Amino acid sequence: MKLEIRVPTTADPSAVFAYLSDFTTTTEWDPGSVETTRESGHGGVGTVYRNRSTFAGRTSELTYTVIERDEPRRIRLRGANETVTAIDTITVDASESPTVVHYEADFTFRGVAKLARPFLGRAFAKLRDDAERGLREALARLEK
Repeated sequence: MKLEIRVPTTADPSAVFAYLSDFTTTTEWDPGSVETTRESGHGGVGTVYRNRSTFAGRTSELTYTVIERDEPRRIRLRGANETVTAIDTITVDASESPTVVHYEADFTFRGVAKLARPFLGRAFAKLRDDAERGLREALARLEK
């Protein structure tokens, strides 16, 4: 399952990238994120974050690792636990005016969770809508 969000912003692209590439800020813009901590690294490739979040009424923890960082344009992280793998890509496209943030999360379910996939459509739509609203609000704060 894939979640995609595109949000325009007039905030400084470097500030946007700095803010979003620090994955601990997910608690400020991703309503499902309860807590995100940096476990190791300094933000570059190999940095590890631990994210605790709620989805469809359940709390889970994923360990995210930065797998690509192309500052100031793109960061990609791989999150995983026993039931899901997520690839999150955040792109800051300053070639457009205003700048556009493209957030994409691609989820692959494993084991028993794979069976629940057909029933998660509504929950994913809510997750997308809530994350888009949160991202818009966070970027608006950076515009000031």
